[in-house]
Amino acid sequence: MKIIILAVGRLKAGPERDLAQRYAERFEASARALGLSGPVLVEIAESQARSAAERKTQEAQLLMAALPDDAQAIRLDERGETLGSEVFARNLGQWRDIGRKSLVFIIGGADGLGEAVAERVPRCLSFGAMTMPHQLVRVLLLE
Repeated sequence: MKIIILAVGRLKAGPERDLAQRYAERFEASARALGLSGPVLVEIAESQARSAAERKTQEAQLLMAALPDDAQAIRLDERGETLGSEVFARNLGQWRDIGRKSLVFIIGGADGLGEAVAERVPRCLSFGAMTMPHQLVRVLLLE
């Protein structure tokens, strides 16, 4: 099963990008033995619209256009479900074992995810109740 991270914005040179790269390399080194591949990072340009609502709508359209039709998808949001590591790993294994070709994690931009994403991707996961910068969410997900 291919792991895809679909994210708004680009990680610029700096400690967040270095740390994300480090965890991506660690994932790649152990993924094959687990029946996984990736991670593939797909970055969507941040909208330049004036209002947050417009930015979220534009970014949602781009995210949904990049989402493979047959993928298991999970959006990341502070209002989502929190899972322990063992439950999360068990879910990954179940999706892999039933033959899912890809698992896509969707990370919104600074304004969050637009409604179109929530409508198409009902499964929502949280790394905690606090709002975190989307750059750090990538690092946490890769870890």
